[in-house]
Amino acid sequence: MHFAYPYILLLFLFIVYFIYKYFFNKKTSSYIAYSNIKPLANKTNILNRDNIINLLRILTLSLIIIAFSRPQIANKTEEVLTEGYEIILCIDTSSSMLAEDFKPNNRLFVAKKVAEDFINKRTHDRIGLVVFSKIAFTQVPLTTDHLALLGLLGKVEIGMTQTDGTAIGNAIAICTRRLQKTEAKSKIAILVTDGANNKGKIDPITAAKAAAALNVKIYTIGIGATGVIPYPVGDRYVNIQSDLDEEMLDEIADTTKAQYFRATDKKSLEEIYNIINKLEPSKIKIKEHLEYQELFIYFLIPALILFILELLLTTILWIKIP
Repeated sequence: MHFAYPYILLLFLFIVYFIYKYFFNKKTSSYIAYSNIKPLANKTNILNRDNIINLLRILTLSLIIIAFSRPQIANKTEEVLTEGYEIILCIDTSSSMLAEDFKPNNRLFVAKKVAEDFINKRTHDRIGLVVFSKIAFTQVPLTTDHLALLGLLGKVEIGMTQTDGTAIGNAIAICTRRLQKTEAKSKIAILVTDGANNKGKIDPITAAKAAAALNVKIYTIGIGATGVIPYPVGDRYVNIQSDLDEEMLDEIADTTKAQYFRATDKKSLEEIYNIINKLEPSKIKIKEHLEYQELFIYFLIPALILFILELLLTTILWIKIP
């Protein structure tokens, strides 16, 4: 509890003096010997009356002093200030992401699940979502509504662009376009793909240079095992050769002063996102605000009740006759 005017509590010194004077420093009065004590039969009641009245006055004054010192309770609120991290997750939805080298799930399923964990760790960042195959488009614009973002991430599926192929240059261009409109200090894209650029009119390296000019970092993640991988076709599997262009992905990352990573299973993909999370930590400042709740009324009302009680006792029940 906090007192707005703590110096008023010094008035308690007068109460201490009052207690000392009337309870502990009473002078012994002269006495007269009586052969019969009946005339003093009510003396004890008179003393009890005086003690009770004095006690009521002490309590009343004490409560008034506490009330006037304005007791308060401080309620702390926190304002979270971020330094503007804005992130675009860019996920490949070409048909090759159906490959099941991440048993028991396919590449896209694992990429989505790990991206969910990453989003949950970036509580205060604005995050968006871009999907691509032959074409690229924004599935979710930059937002702090992570619940809505996670819902739409869950709906990402193969063929949602109604095309097939891998247009990495187009995807980078869409990410850059989204991030260039912001005033954030840190602009990041995380591009996840399992293939090589084979569609689109924009060269990935040219797109990366444009992104670098706008201070956009592009972390690239090559997803999938090397060599021959199982790919579902109807109710059977065929083996296909991975065509991941690691050299290109590494150059994209290097051009934008970011890093390239290779994920061959779910665990390594999780570790990659953890590394990116540490490389680009959320910059959060917490500003505290104190709001005070006044408590004087909880002392003033009892003081008023005790004062009224004293009046009733001294004017009705215990009338003092001179």
